[in-house]
Amino acid sequence: MGTLGWRKGTLEERLLSKLNKNGPVPECRPDLGPCWIWTGCVNDQGYGQIAVTVGVGIVIRRYTHIVSYETYVGPIPEGLELDHLCRTRRCANYKHLEPVTRRVNLLRGVGETAKNAAKTSCIHGHPYTEENTYHRPDKNGRMCRACGRLRRK
Repeated sequence: MGTLGWRKGTLEERLLSKLNKNGPVPECRPDLGPCWIWTGCVNDQGYGQIAVTVGVGIVIRRYTHIVSYETYVGPIPEGLELDHLCRTRRCANYKHLEPVTRRVNLLRGVGETAKNAAKTSCIHGHPYTEENTYHRPDKNGRMCRACGRLRRK
């Protein structure tokens, strides 16, 4: 990674200068070891960002966990994104990152997609079994067949 004009040092040096490699050990995965916590700029979702010069006078912000992974492991495979196994958005420890599909990343998370996927029954208590579950063709969710029959009556 070359020198970045008015910025001092290579991208790797600048990345390392703002990483606390003695971060917390994630409770969910203590086997991973400590997080490398980014101490620089973060976006409104809590992900670390670093300025990268991509051309003459052109500077973009990149996620620090992606820069770290690409620096120490290599390119992220096409169609995949990085999942923080430690569940710490500021972490840029490449050993805590795994390339996965968007769906896997969402289902492993703690957002609405993961919460809904973990449900075993509808809000009325009908089980989500193979026979009682309608999977919408647009792949945006599932519906309870028993509730559907009750609505149609």
